[in-house]
Amino acid sequence: MSSSSLDIVEDHRSALSHLDVLESEAVHIIREVAGEFARPVILFSGGKDSIVMLHLALKAFAPTPVAFALLHVDTGHNFPEVIEYRDRVVAEHGLRLHVASVQDYIDRGLLKERPDGTRNPLQTVPLTETIRQEKFDAVFGGGRRDEEKARAKERVFSLRDEFSQWDPRRQRPELWRLYNGRHAPGEHVRVFPLSNWTELDVWQYIAREGIELPSIYYAHRRPVFRRGGMWLTAGEWGDPTADEQVEDRLVRYRTVGDMSCTGAVDSDATTIEKVISEIAASRLTERGATRADDKMSEAAMEDRKREGYF
Repeated sequence: MSSSSLDIVEDHRSALSHLDVLESEAVHIIREVAGEFARPVILFSGGKDSIVMLHLALKAFAPTPVAFALLHVDTGHNFPEVIEYRDRVVAEHGLRLHVASVQDYIDRGLLKERPDGTRNPLQTVPLTETIRQEKFDAVFGGGRRDEEKARAKERVFSLRDEFSQWDPRRQRPELWRLYNGRHAPGEHVRVFPLSNWTELDVWQYIAREGIELPSIYYAHRRPVFRRGGMWLTAGEWGDPTADEQVEDRLVRYRTVGDMSCTGAVDSDATTIEKVISEIAASRLTERGATRADDKMSEAAMEDRKREGYF
């Protein structure tokens, strides 16, 4: 290659923003999956990461429809704002939605309620059973390496055995962004297009693309009570005890999950610009600050990953 050609390539690279590079990588991963797998599915919770992942999939296949279905593992303890958003987005884009219901498994006696009322740890069986029943061979997740130490070691293409379990010894190198999707019958691959993104990247991309989010991601007044160092919303999963006082506070959510273990943070960030400024000054990841299920033990997320949830 001539020196002038090298200059052109270098100029092109320098013209790409950080977000352009991340977007290009994620779209490449999504298209790789479309070319290598027969039945992919996108895990969609209505949280910001899965929303960005769906936005990237829409871009990857435009102007044709998204080639993948969506899968939501519904704990039954979801924020109403998030379920309303989920159903509206599915209808707007004409998407196919599979719902794996934790409540259904409880009603059939296949799962038991936990004493603490939280259902996030109960999502593993509905998820893995739905993957098996629907014969999904690639499952997109919105996990990012900056969120938690168990996620930091994850590959972009993460091989799972016939029981959906993760074995670190079977994970493959991903040199030069080459991804190996080979798997035996019954196995599948978890795919993480946002692996190299940070929480700040996600929010800056949401701002750039004008992506709508559920309203709970922005500051609003809400009755909450303090438990385990977090502001929780009362619900059917377990109202506050006599010692837990309900307060009307200005809060927002940095992450979305089961109401029983997802805490709000004090915030006056009512706009996306204020949210970005708030995150830029934070020294805690969103899961570290607001997810009680990750604090159940030192290896809570690692255990769930081995069992087949993450």
